[in-house]
Amino acid sequence: MADSATAGALDRGRKVGAAVIDAAPVGGDSVEIRMRRAQDATEQAREAEDRAVEAARESKALADRARQVDERGRARVKDVDREISRHVQQRVAEAQKAAEEFVKRERQAAEADAEEQRQEVQEEVNTESEEAQRDAEASRERAEELVEDATEALAEARRLADEAAEAARSAAEEAKRQAQQLASEAEQQARDAEARVKATEKIREHSVAAAKQTARQLDRDTTNGGLKSYKKPELVELAASVGIKQPTSMTKGELVDALTKAARKR
Repeated sequence: MADSATAGALDRGRKVGAAVIDAAPVGGDSVEIRMRRAQDATEQAREAEDRAVEAARESKALADRARQVDERGRARVKDVDREISRHVQQRVAEAQKAAEEFVKRERQAAEADAEEQRQEVQEEVNTESEEAQRDAEASRERAEELVEDATEALAEARRLADEAAEAARSAAEEAKRQAQQLASEAEQQARDAEARVKATEKIREHSVAAAKQTARQLDRDTTNGGLKSYKKPELVELAASVGIKQPTSMTKGELVDALTKAARKR
């Protein structure tokens, strides 16, 4: 890039010299004047060329410096990238190590807490298990006692049941005997009652017949006034003896009429 700038500056110097020569007038001024002008122009062109060369050198130097600066910058960037990468890796490694240590500590703490809780729960379970075993043992002993009591009670109940069954059989046989005796006595009493009923019926029939006969005689006994001459209580008693219903609710006239009708019936 600097070499091309230098070549360009030299080319522009040659072009300036040529232009000066071409611009020199053909006529008018003397040759000496023209030569001085040409020399001045040439000198100016040479100075311009020197300046151009110097500028080209400076440009090349600056280009070289810029390239060096760029290369150093690239190298520095690479160094920074390497340093950053190393630093990041170091930080990541340190963070991973710290995280692993933290996880390790937390795991140990968690395991310690878990072990402590497990021990507490184990103690509670052991205590509850022991209490449950004691309760179970006491319950078993109580159950055995109850079974023994129940066995004795069952044996006693069976004995009492046998005694009750025997007593029931004896009572049933006695009741059967007494029932048979009572049945026989009841049958005899029934026969006696039937005989008494029949006798009573005969007596009642005889009494009714006698009462009717008395009523007819009283009704025909006009000398003493017949039935009307009797008092009401006497008429009520006579009416009841001949089978008239509810004589006490009748008047004396109704009783006389009822007794008269009853005496006329056979």
